Amino acid sequence: MSMTTKKRIVVMYGGKADEHSISCISAAGVLRALDADRFEAIEVGITKHGEWLVDGVDPRSWNMADGLPTVTRTPGSRDVVLDMALGCDGFFARDADGTLASLGHVDAVLPVLHGPFGEDGTIQGLFEMMGVPYVGCGVLASAACMDKHFTKALLSSAGIPVAPGITLDTRAFDHASGFAANADQLLAAVEDAGLAYPLFVKPSRAGSSFGVTKVEHAGDAAELAAAVLEASHHDWKVLVEQGIDAREIECAVLCPEAGSEPKASLPGEIVLDHHDEDQFYDFDSKYMDASASHVEVPADLPGDVLEQVREIAVKAFKAVDGAGLARVDTFVCPDGTVMINEINTMPGFTPISMYPKAWEATGIGYTDLISRLIDGVIDPAADASVSAADTVA
Repeated sequence: MSMTTKKRIVVMYGGKADEHSISCISAAGVLRALDADRFEAIEVGITKHGEWLVDGVDPRSWNMADGLPTVTRTPGSRDVVLDMALGCDGFFARDADGTLASLGHVDAVLPVLHGPFGEDGTIQGLFEMMGVPYVGCGVLASAACMDKHFTKALLSSAGIPVAPGITLDTRAFDHASGFAANADQLLAAVEDAGLAYPLFVKPSRAGSSFGVTKVEHAGDAAELAAAVLEASHHDWKVLVEQGIDAREIECAVLCPEAGSEPKASLPGEIVLDHHDEDQFYDFDSKYMDASASHVEVPADLPGDVLEQVREIAVKAFKAVDGAGLARVDTFVCPDGTVMINEINTMPGFTPISMYPKAWEATGIGYTDLISRLIDGVIDPAADASVSAADTVA
């Protein structure tokens, strides 16, 4: 009988999205925690220009305290080349002389990628076509959850409450005037929809709170237009949502194996420490200001409310055809109503991120969580056939 060999896992990070550096930090945490006795990591970084590289800077050396890391070409790095027809054996690196060197058999891919071109179904579709197992949601769920407009449409059709709002197509707006020429039109659209202030204006297909603005002054067309302009820098499709008087409670959902019942963690809450009533949880308070907030799991809510959050998180996960993992962000209103804010199909994965922290509080440690996600997509039949061959030999 042969000794069990390590599974070879491509860990991907970086990417073309605004969330490039957050992906790098998430991957650094994952690689440090990966069970080295069971898995061998093949580290593939994607530059902001979309180049796939191996043998670059070791992500384990990155730390947010040292600034925002980026994947860049180094003297020793090599381009990754894919041969679609070879599937799990189709990963190569291009040497300096132009020849291709195999990166070996790949058992699965862990795409620790946030935002467009990583969390939106595009790279998931690539691996589907190659027949390579990968961790996380499939093409449909990834694409739908990256687009906040379509997330809300799917959830609403499933009878799950979402925040009232409207979706704008800004492609025909007057960019030369900074949308000032569209200000009255925008204000009228908000008033026709009966949206109460404050409003949150956000790009439909971006993550990590990029381009999100809080609009507080009812009737201020210029303020609204400026917020829509800011969001449009990230996506031509812009959401204007009514601010909800509620606590933002986040719930981690885990479903490593296809067809199994999704499990929900104890819900958690990001507690702001500055006590600034005008502050909302923007990019800087999420990632750049360690004193801005802390995670509390479970959230300080009655037990029945926590269970309601867990139930609606699983329901939402199923409604979007989720797989693997997701962080479901909810609003818990003073009257006990729970509604969905958004769904992140590859949530932040640093050791202090909500997703791993929530599971840690629920009884699954960081390393075990990563192992379960990988184990859930590796085909056990492949191991069985190898073991049978070894036995016969």
